[in-house]
Amino acid sequence: MAAPLELYEHKILSDREFPVQLFLNRFHEKGWYFKEHWHEHLELHYVLEGEALFRLNKTDIYARKGDLVIANSNVLHGGYCDGSIKVLVLIFEMSALAGELADRNIIFHSLVKADANIEEIMTVIYQEYQNKNLGYRLVCKGEILKLIAYLARQYTAQVLTDSESDKRKKRLERLNTVLNFIQNHYMEPISNGDMARVIHLSEDRFNHLFKESMGMAPLQYINEVRLKKAMNLLKKKEGTVAEIAAMVGYTDYNHFGRQFRKMFGATPSEVMKE
Repeated sequence: MAAPLELYEHKILSDREFPVQLFLNRFHEKGWYFKEHWHEHLELHYVLEGEALFRLNKTDIYARKGDLVIANSNVLHGGYCDGSIKVLVLIFEMSALAGELADRNIIFHSLVKADANIEEIMTVIYQEYQNKNLGYRLVCKGEILKLIAYLARQYTAQVLTDSESDKRKKRLERLNTVLNFIQNHYMEPISNGDMARVIHLSEDRFNHLFKESMGMAPLQYINEVRLKKAMNLLKKKEGTVAEIAAMVGYTDYNHFGRQFRKMFGATPSEVMKE
């Protein structure tokens, strides 16, 4: 049985003096450089070089040098690179740094384009992180607090009630449960009704929730999971094309071939020969 696909990341930032995960993301290949996931923490991506696509829930956002992408708390997010990028990433829980704002349940705009004030702040953070001179974390913390205040004043998109905030989190928890179910049963026949029952929803409500969060219908998502698994097995030559089609849940060999070519631009046999 395949390992569960966990979208939820349980982050523990235990340094009380600097409760921030700060790092550089460098990527030089075409592909998803970080997979879709969600957590309660705020995640900021400041593009230092190149450009990238960020997927926040079902919305694709393109960012280039100087742009700031904000993944708010309890938002499904991932990043795709089409060339070469360098991104400064900050992850923190608002309550650990700015309780006053955390209590307000602020939702920031997802994309901030080339703001000179943000550029100044992020440049200082980047330089301090690179040099790591004595007290650099204190300087970074001060700049992050300055950034939070500036974003709250200039780029607040919405202020959620506690009820709305809890609803967002519950929706993602349900989605995670369904995706784990798919990962463990994709090789079996799965209906929308089967998935709806896993999280105790009506089929119509489930379909709406899934498409709203993932940007595609549930059965389309299952099809993509099966085809990606098949691609991996074909490259490893784990069986004949027909055997692999059956292993990932296809009962119609010809249908498998058509769907595979549509997704990858090559036939299963061509991949097997590579």
